Amino acid sequence: MNTKPHSHPDASSIEILTRAIRDVPDFPKSGIVFKDIAPLCADPIAFKTFIDLLVEEYGPSKPDKVVCVDARGFLFGGALAYQLGCGAVLVRKQGKLPGETVCVEYDLEYGSAALELQGNAFVPGERVVIIDDLLATGGTSAATVDLCEQAEAVILGCAFLIELTFLNGREKLGDVPVFAPVQVDAP
Repeated sequence: MNTKPHSHPDASSIEILTRAIRDVPDFPKSGIVFKDIAPLCADPIAFKTFIDLLVEEYGPSKPDKVVCVDARGFLFGGALAYQLGCGAVLVRKQGKLPGETVCVEYDLEYGSAALELQGNAFVPGERVVIIDDLLATGGTSAATVDLCEQAEAVILGCAFLIELTFLNGREKLGDVPVFAPVQVDAP
């Protein structure tokens, strides 16, 4: 496991990212402030800023694969894998991947869900970075870590654009290092 301290993005980079994320009150239900990343993805400077931060963070570790979590993780993970010259692996909702898969079920606020990874996605011992857009309660991320561990991958870290720190999702990831330049400390 990589235990190097994470870099700290400079204030101007964080400002670029923060300005490009739109808050949508009461979506998808009353009382929730949705963090809309669509404006960031549409803004070439903000998008590049985030990918550059990821490259700075994970480039020195030389991962073999970037694990992209359905669906927003696909956007950032594909760009990161390209920049690092490594492969991209998709983690999808159950029933979306062909062939033999490894599956993990996990609890949601109201019910449960399942994620899958193709059974031959990794050679045991490959070094991976997991990426998604948002760390909230940590259920999806913890399930993805579980999938990667079952596939005998070495997890270098989990990366997110945004972390909702008040939900304590990081705790579900144990000792897996977390990188998230945009920290949201209150709902």
